[in-house]
Amino acid sequence: MVADVLVELKVGRLDQTFSYLIPTGMNLEVGERVLVPFGKQKLEGFVLKIKPYEKVDYELKEIIEQIDTKRVLTDELMDIGNYISKKTLSTTISAYQTMLPTALKAKANFKVPKKYQTYIELNIPYEEAIKNIKIEKQKEIIEKLKEGKVKKEKLISSSLQTLLKKQIVKEIKEEKYRINKTGEKHEKITLTEEQQKAVDEILKENKFNPFLLFGVTGSGKTEVYMSLIEEKIKQGLKTILLVPEISLTPQVLEKFYNRFKDGIAVLHSGLSNGEKYDEWRKIERGEVNIVIGARSAIFAPIDNLGLIIIDEEHSQTYKQENTPKYNAIDIALYRGKKLNIPVVLGSATPSIESFTKAKLGSYHLIELKTRVNVSMPKVTLVDMKDEIKQGNHVISSILKEKLETVIKNKKQAIILLNKRGYTRILTCPNCGYQEKCKACDIPLTYHKSSGTLRCHYCGYGKAKTTVCPICGNKDFKELGMGTEKLEEYITNNINGAKVLRMDIDTTTKKGAHEKIIKSFQNKEANILVGTQMIAKGLDFEDVVLVGVLSGDSILNIPDFRSGERTYQLLSQVAGRSGRKNEGEVVIQGFNIDHYSITCVKEHNYEAFYKEEMKIRKELKYSPYYNLSTIKLKGKDMNLLFKEGYKIVEYLKSKNLKDTYILGPSTSLIPKINNIFSVQILLKYKDTKQIYPYLKEILEKKKQEKIIIDIDISPVQM
Repeated sequence: MVADVLVELKVGRLDQTFSYLIPTGMNLEVGERVLVPFGKQKLEGFVLKIKPYEKVDYELKEIIEQIDTKRVLTDELMDIGNYISKKTLSTTISAYQTMLPTALKAKANFKVPKKYQTYIELNIPYEEAIKNIKIEKQKEIIEKLKEGKVKKEKLISSSLQTLLKKQIVKEIKEEKYRINKTGEKHEKITLTEEQQKAVDEILKENKFNPFLLFGVTGSGKTEVYMSLIEEKIKQGLKTILLVPEISLTPQVLEKFYNRFKDGIAVLHSGLSNGEKYDEWRKIERGEVNIVIGARSAIFAPIDNLGLIIIDEEHSQTYKQENTPKYNAIDIALYRGKKLNIPVVLGSATPSIESFTKAKLGSYHLIELKTRVNVSMPKVTLVDMKDEIKQGNHVISSILKEKLETVIKNKKQAIILLNKRGYTRILTCPNCGYQEKCKACDIPLTYHKSSGTLRCHYCGYGKAKTTVCPICGNKDFKELGMGTEKLEEYITNNINGAKVLRMDIDTTTKKGAHEKIIKSFQNKEANILVGTQMIAKGLDFEDVVLVGVLSGDSILNIPDFRSGERTYQLLSQVAGRSGRKNEGEVVIQGFNIDHYSITCVKEHNYEAFYKEEMKIRKELKYSPYYNLSTIKLKGKDMNLLFKEGYKIVEYLKSKNLKDTYILGPSTSLIPKINNIFSVQILLKYKDTKQIYPYLKEILEKKKQEKIIIDIDISPVQM
């Protein structure tokens, strides 16, 4: 017999299978991994087809080794991989690889060991064992083993070694999962009338139907999810719940553990390779009813899937930024349609595209308009132009006053500043010299705690400069503020402030995220400062105030979605205030009259949607037009533009109907890690019309010094 094997090659877009002889006695299945000879290399690959041997005019090589005894790619995963490949114009092998945890990818010489627990148990009947034992300590061990096996570490002693040598007891090893979390089962909360209506409406559909659950912050969407999951479990069906990485907090997981106790697998980037491997196998073995995870959890090999839920569906993290550039929402809808099951997309601030689909009837709209038990927080907008005249450069007088009141009343506050680090720019006031990243040509951010200047794009770091290399000046000026400096400022300027900070820099160590949340929950601090990380997935009953610094900063990014992202971020962080008591929100900025900010003050998504749609229609952006970007990357900017113009001419020659081609122009970040980037933007009505030409651009690329990267429906421009 012969196997067709798909291997990952570093040669362009070669995406084909190669035939290998199956050695006698090797029982292979489609979807398993094998080790094969390829030229002078040994590569791992996936078996895609098994067929009878037919004589060919070249010599077939034999498979070296069968890696799996059970297929890692099920029929469903192979089908999803083929869909990703076609949808994103990526290779099939890259689609298959992205779906699997590292331990199961076709990757030579990479193995994740299984973890084992060693137990001791009786090797002969109890009566026979105890009869001949005279030493008291040995008798104690036999007595402990009378009821069954015991962990070896609880019995370690010289007496145990003697019993092992005499073969009265024996060692056994059992596989142990690295994560074995359970909760204390709590009574479920009685749903409000609005929540129950939403649950009933979704449950009556036992077929594919996308629902948009549009519920204000604090309206109890999580309770709706848990009720739906509970009903599906009663029907013998399982659920995948996707949550953005940033919202996948220990607090969120604890709610599910406490409701369902066990039967939950978790998949996210914070897990080690071994933990991901264990969780994947739990799912594969049918040991769980619920899979909770970030983007890649949509590929979980779960049987009897009855429901897919996507929380915070507006989050841009559901789109993968490296190849293959899939969107987890697309995969959820594809999987839901194939299995004929409902898909629920939930958000307090739905994406413009999703809300439009709901308006047009493609999605079934369900609304939760009221908060559970409390009203929406009161939002105050502060114009910093006026505050600066009064000498308040960082925190406005009103926010300072409210923070002091919160501290006095023994309550808590959250302050959002979506910029990490200590200072944004270090510059010489004499000659204007700025410390920039040599590989990205972007100002380095100063991190005071480590005394380093760091590039937030390529990761380059160096010690803080103390002497200007141009003029010799030793007095550098620090411009701008990050969360690290804000933490210091609040501690020094707000009476009684005990501050915790949560950003990428304080949460790099495993468990750091959980530690900060628990500290704040236990009231070890009264103010939590952070980046957008604190805007979602957190629920603290004593938080009665949220402050936002530079609330208009996203509006300065040249992206047609900047207004939408401003509205979403501000609404989400405002929702952290007043979850159990009356809450307030103070938003500071220089452009506070922008509709995306005034609509947050009014808690009026519909008004924001109408304004945004006017602009999108006029400028021919999504959802009125589909979008794709063609990015050219390389070390020679002139060559990138030359090739870019060739692509533009090629597309224009096709006389594409209802299509606008913009560019080439430099990308938003023109250079990262010494690689320049040039972009072409396409706006079009008919996807089927343009796909063949985009595919041809990738397949006929001749210039080896250039990487062409096509992104269908990009979320970042």
